Amino acid sequence: MDTNTAILASMLIPALAAVGNMLLRDSENLRDGMTFVAALATFGCVMTILSNEGSGTTDPLVLFSVMPGLDLAFNVEPLGLLFAIVASGLWIVTHLYGVGYMRGNNEDHHARFFCFFSISIAATMGIAFSANMFTLFLFYEALTLATFPLVAHKGTPEARNGARTYLGILIGTSIGLQLVAIIWTWMIAGTLDFTKGGILQDHIAGPMVAVLLALYAFGIGKAALMPFHRWLPAAMVAPTPVSALLHAVAVVKAGVFTMLKVGIYIFGIDFLAETGASEWLMWLAAFSILAASVVAMTKDNLKARLAYSTVSQLSYITLGMALATSMGVLGGGMHIAMHAMGKITLFMCAGSIYVALHKTEISQLDGLGRIMPFTFGAFLIGALSIIGLPPLGGSWSKWLLVMGAADTGQMVMIAVLMISSLLNVAYLLPIVGRGFFLPNAEIAADAPRAEAGLLVWLPPVLTAAGCIALFFFAGQIEIFLSPLVAE
Repeated sequence: MDTNTAILASMLIPALAAVGNMLLRDSENLRDGMTFVAALATFGCVMTILSNEGSGTTDPLVLFSVMPGLDLAFNVEPLGLLFAIVASGLWIVTHLYGVGYMRGNNEDHHARFFCFFSISIAATMGIAFSANMFTLFLFYEALTLATFPLVAHKGTPEARNGARTYLGILIGTSIGLQLVAIIWTWMIAGTLDFTKGGILQDHIAGPMVAVLLALYAFGIGKAALMPFHRWLPAAMVAPTPVSALLHAVAVVKAGVFTMLKVGIYIFGIDFLAETGASEWLMWLAAFSILAASVVAMTKDNLKARLAYSTVSQLSYITLGMALATSMGVLGGGMHIAMHAMGKITLFMCAGSIYVALHKTEISQLDGLGRIMPFTFGAFLIGALSIIGLPPLGGSWSKWLLVMGAADTGQMVMIAVLMISSLLNVAYLLPIVGRGFFLPNAEIAADAPRAEAGLLVWLPPVLTAAGCIALFFFAGQIEIFLSPLVAE
């Protein structure tokens, strides 16, 4: 299969799976099997692109032109291909988990749920392979609209309120800020094409560079940069597979991916470094890293604690871009993969606990690790990767970010990253400690295992293994991303 066909197929297959879910709504085994095959096929298309292109950049595939300099176009470049690999690969695991969770927890409207889940993956593939900011924006908005019904899935007043907050913030920021930035960029540069080295140099100068960057940074609401982060905790009312989609496979990763694309291909890292326009963003990202970690420590609800952890971890990637150094960009790009694998593990473990024992609060987890060893063992591995300890993948992306801060002499940023890791320890490891070491009068010493079904506990075990594997493949990922910063 040639690359252009594979790009289109990677978007078309999930879209067809969405239609198939509705047509097969009354045949759950056939429906879920079809979607699993679609996930495998989508991942196969992405791996075909990897085989064809490696870390190269292809010429744009233009579907149609709206006007000069404004095309619906797709291409392959290293950062987008990495994002596509992560999203399509984790869709396979998340779908298996979703089937186990939805059935094990007796959730309603399975066909509708997996229909919108598939549409979300199609939109994510469109974002990953966008050749310009116009195309990316269209799929960015499509992803918001496709995930809204997933957040509201349970139909309770709490779910509807959370979904309204989700939609209001993401649509408000993208239309009110990001779209303004895109129009401004097109008017002064005459193009929105993603171009190595950026398209804005010689077109804008002085304080206006920082103003335009602010419109992008706050307009990319999916990056959950404070103060536009409230949608993310609000969305935790959704079923746990949706939380995994939001935090690892699609939504937040689409946000920080867009942030990196804007920094690398719209502004240009060298232009940001020369103008100092991203320095304010660096400090805001540092604040978000620490503030969200402190808030996470106060949350007893497990998913709420993990949500604020995500707000913090996303700002690592924003910080990497704002540092405007090669190491910062590589660390930010690598953290997309490392955080995705670690955080999806943690959320799936939270769902496993809920399906098996209907526990949602951290204070309720005492002793549960002894009867759910696979779930809590996987949680431990995912937590250690988020913290950044070897031999787990998260250690390498954090190390590159530290090196990026060192390159600019930003000792304060190094301190922020170190303090953040200590805060990660403080809000994640006590969860595992309670599970394995605190007594629980309701659990007998010889109590049998109480793991959820195979499709619920096995996926986080697999992604926990992925956290370990990424430690050993981090060098290849860095080499793969290196064309982003090569002269």
